[in-house]
Amino acid sequence: MGASMKPVAFSVAVCDSLCDALCTAASCDDALKAIHVALVTVVGHNLLTVNVDATQPGDPPDEVQLQRLWTSDPVAYPVGGRKRKTLTPWTRQLLQRAEVFVGEGDAALAAVFEEQKIIAELGLHSVVNVPLLQGGRCVATFNVLGIRPEWLAHEVATIRLLALLATPWVRRAQAAQDMSASGFNPQAAAGQVA
Repeated sequence: MGASMKPVAFSVAVCDSLCDALCTAASCDDALKAIHVALVTVVGHNLLTVNVDATQPGDPPDEVQLQRLWTSDPVAYPVGGRKRKTLTPWTRQLLQRAEVFVGEGDAALAAVFEEQKIIAELGLHSVVNVPLLQGGRCVATFNVLGIRPEWLAHEVATIRLLALLATPWVRRAQAAQDMSASGFNPQAAAGQVA
């Protein structure tokens, strides 16, 4: 889908295509690519990133560490990139209270993102951040930056729905990363059980 393509409502065709793609997705990457295609179809050109909470027990209590799990633009926002966020109204809303954040216009983006200059250079002027939850706690964020300075209500609702569809894929990928980082080898563990 190109940037010049006019966005369409979340139609039956978009829904069917996304359902088919998610049913055959073999990985989080496959699922998020399919979700991004649907997102572009509905809201137009955008940047989608998914960040996971990478905060460790020894990190300062007034900081949150975020690590990029997935991106639709790996050149500008590579997978694995990390951000240290201090407690601000944005982090409290999104990460602590697990509430959706809608930022509209360059001033709103500048108030919450240190990299606002990069965002503006990409032609992006608005954001919807959706918390992805596990047990009522935000464990990741689904972040959509758009080219227009404002969102329509149905676009925000669609982004929230797509974030919900992404949640099990993101949680599975995050769990695999956590196991890998801890040195856990599921094949070795399975061999020990047999």
